[in-house]
Amino acid sequence: MTITGDMLIGASAVRGTSKIQQAINPATGEVLGPDFHGGGAAEAERACALAEAAFDIYRNTSPEARAALLESIASGIEALGDELIERAHAESALPVARLQGERGRTANQLRLFARVLRDGRWQAATLDPALPERTPPRPDLRLQKIAVGPVAVFGASNFPLAFSVAGGDTASALAAGCPVIVKAHSAHLGTSELVGRVIQNAVADAGLPEGVFSLLVGAGNEIGTALVAHPAIQAVGFTGSRAGGLALVQTANNRAQPIPVYAEMSSINPVFLLPAALQARGAGIARDLVDSLVMGVGQFCTNPGLVLAVDSPALDVFRQGAAAALTDKAAATMLTPGICRAYDNGVAQFGEIEGLLRIGSGQTATGPNQACPALFETSAERFLADHRMQAEVFGPASVLVVCRDLEEMLSVARHLEGQLTATVQADADDHALAASLLTVLERKAGRVLFNGYPTGVEVSFAMVHGGPFPATSDTRATSVGASAIERFLRPVCYQNLPAALLPPALQDGNPLGLWRLANGELARH
Repeated sequence: MTITGDMLIGASAVRGTSKIQQAINPATGEVLGPDFHGGGAAEAERACALAEAAFDIYRNTSPEARAALLESIASGIEALGDELIERAHAESALPVARLQGERGRTANQLRLFARVLRDGRWQAATLDPALPERTPPRPDLRLQKIAVGPVAVFGASNFPLAFSVAGGDTASALAAGCPVIVKAHSAHLGTSELVGRVIQNAVADAGLPEGVFSLLVGAGNEIGTALVAHPAIQAVGFTGSRAGGLALVQTANNRAQPIPVYAEMSSINPVFLLPAALQARGAGIARDLVDSLVMGVGQFCTNPGLVLAVDSPALDVFRQGAAAALTDKAAATMLTPGICRAYDNGVAQFGEIEGLLRIGSGQTATGPNQACPALFETSAERFLADHRMQAEVFGPASVLVVCRDLEEMLSVARHLEGQLTATVQADADDHALAASLLTVLERKAGRVLFNGYPTGVEVSFAMVHGGPFPATSDTRATSVGASAIERFLRPVCYQNLPAALLPPALQDGNPLGLWRLANGELARH
């Protein structure tokens, strides 16, 4: 498939007239053709108008029709073969094996939402039959969830496939019945166009309105701001920096009709090392934690950026093991020159904080845009006194916080900002403390792990990838897993509708064969 540098607005390939963008190979600095001609407010307007025109038609398609669309997109992405992987590798410097796995995850989550659609529980079909003899009488009341409207999606830098054009935000919005307009990330423009053309073709092959999908490109904030501010857009999905997410939230809140922004933004994902676990397997935990820290050059939103433990001889073993493991870790290429500069600046700023000492380093960079892993240490007292130590440094850097006792560890846990994840390393003798800690961590994180490491997010029915602010802008939502569809749905109650006008999910004969809550009881009839 030829990459042209065009935007995809509905069924058309559109050459923008704004600033030209170019993809760059971060490992070599090579400019990757072609030039991408960005758009602005006019192109956002055109895409939004098409999405608005498509909405009522698309949201009223059957769940089976939308499931088939998602499966068609998944198959189309797989059919791109090596071309997609090679371009994504060139644009991101991510290993080929990692990208092949990410492609599989992307296809799998599209197919997961096809399964969700066929299952039907997402509609939350609820029937409260009329009770005319009751005093006062009850009318016939029926509820289902419907799509909220066109959705704007912003591609993420660190997952050029799974959190980008056909990623989880797009998949869940399309499943809900929402047209999607994607703002491509500037780091992987060619990858975005390849996947965008697959979706564009799948929409056309399904006979759906062209406005079901558009892909926009643009430098700076103009096109993204215009997109979020447009009255047709009813929700936003975003993965990126706290500054970027909050800017979109502000734009959305300043509209005449404010809309939800589901922004995943900032998390340092604390790991708590409890005493018995540290005593029994501190050296092994050190090795595994460092492996998690440097995985993907630390460019995961679930990277373990904070470690907490009580001072003890067992902690000395962990500290020495972690520092030794780091010395074997080579510097590696980050996703973009900008991300690498931000990482270097973040590590440098940590080095300037009084009482925050660097106790371990990886190998020195040997090429452009490479990050050297780093481990810092401080006391719980200093950590509690200096909020700068909670800053996310996006990359392979972490801070070890040494606590005097278990109560001080709990104090630090209570002091933490909201997180995507919190991890506990605990053996049987730690369970009493773990129970107290769990009570705190449930309030701080969207996912709590025991005896594992936070890097790696399973796409499943139970997964939660979200958390209290600033991890996300809406603590009630997840951006990964089957529940992600809930972000793009809203409930509607139908009172005393004539039988001929009832939606299929609410008809007496239950033509869709759904599990429904009928008069307070779950039934399939």
